[in-house]
Amino acid sequence: MWFRDNVPVGKGETHMQVFEKLAEYRYEQLVFCHDKVPGLRAIIAIHDTTLGPALGGCRMWPYASEEEAVVDVLRLARGMTYKAAASGLNLGGGKSVIFGDPDRDKSEALFRSFGRYIETLGGRYIVAEDVGTSTEDANFIRVETSHVVGVDVTRGGSGDPSPFTALGVRQGMRACAEEVFGTASLEGRTVAVQGLGHVGHLCRLLDEEGARLIVTDLHTEIAERAAREFGAKPVEPDEILSMSCDILAPCALGATVNDRTLPEFRCQIIAGSANNVLHEARHGAELAERGILYAPDYVIKRRRAHQRRRRARRLQRAARHQAHHANIRLRQKHHRHLQTRRRPHQRRRRHPGPGAHSRHKLDGAPPHRPPLRPVEPPPGDSVAGWLIRKSGRLLPRPVPSPAPDVLRTPGFRRA
Repeated sequence: MWFRDNVPVGKGETHMQVFEKLAEYRYEQLVFCHDKVPGLRAIIAIHDTTLGPALGGCRMWPYASEEEAVVDVLRLARGMTYKAAASGLNLGGGKSVIFGDPDRDKSEALFRSFGRYIETLGGRYIVAEDVGTSTEDANFIRVETSHVVGVDVTRGGSGDPSPFTALGVRQGMRACAEEVFGTASLEGRTVAVQGLGHVGHLCRLLDEEGARLIVTDLHTEIAERAAREFGAKPVEPDEILSMSCDILAPCALGATVNDRTLPEFRCQIIAGSANNVLHEARHGAELAERGILYAPDYVIKRRRAHQRRRRARRLQRAARHQAHHANIRLRQKHHRHLQTRRRPHQRRRRHPGPGAHSRHKLDGAPPHRPPLRPVEPPPGDSVAGWLIRKSGRLLPRPVPSPAPDVLRTPGFRRA
């Protein structure tokens, strides 16, 4: 059902004041997108565009309620603002979510319809991939809008950002290990990874470092594959947070650290790629009281932000290039219009084309002027008189010379 202030809530749910939520952290814009034909239901949140256009991924997830989706997209957009600011990028923060199961509800029409909604924002929001979306989905969005990053490299995009995310998380773990253990080496350390979907590359990097892995994922076949390739220990999703380890890497959904999970942690470092690991800001202080070092996700994933920044900069340069050439074409069109309105004596002579030089050279004339064609005056007219009249001077036609016998007539004087 819908209340009078257009806040979507379901039956039996607590009414959420959207405008109060937007004012709490100074959000700029919240867009609801709907297209009945492909079944699109999406929300776009723009948190802050002070430094530049908002950049953020698109998450596809089967949310239990619309209120849950609104809270999630707002939290994600705010985290993207922090990430761009911490990375020193001229970008703002934004995020988008699509209702649906990524394993069943995806279609080209769905993402193309979503791309048309992004195009209506006029470049205020640049979309990328996130949980539940892939490079192929970004390719579909790219058909309708240029404000998208993460497109396949064969189409001029930056490709899958997962390797860059994994590299940033690995480097963040090394920095945290040096702070806690006195050495940046991860050899022999036990790392528990929650979620392997987009960061399966992280397990490969940790295995190369010599770390012992404990993994879990909602798709058991992915966890079993990690066990075969890297010798990891697979566990159930509800057991990963309570496993004894040196480093816990939450790489799934956000709000991993909350009032319920705080007593379960048996690690010394929390460093992962999940967005908004803390459910509330106060949970960071509680982790510090328990002696657990927390690496904020918007700092540990800066490599991915820098990779997206390069693509966003290319988009901005392309937009400026198109605007510049459009301005040039408009000025040329206006100049041609003025040329057609000139009086005949004011019109400028058109410069010869690129092939004029060779033509004139063959004709034996200089390239800056057309070759002279031989002309002959009309019969009975002198060359001088004909040339004078051709130049614009209106002179009377000369009288024909008299016959020789007339010249010998007495009293005749030549006119």
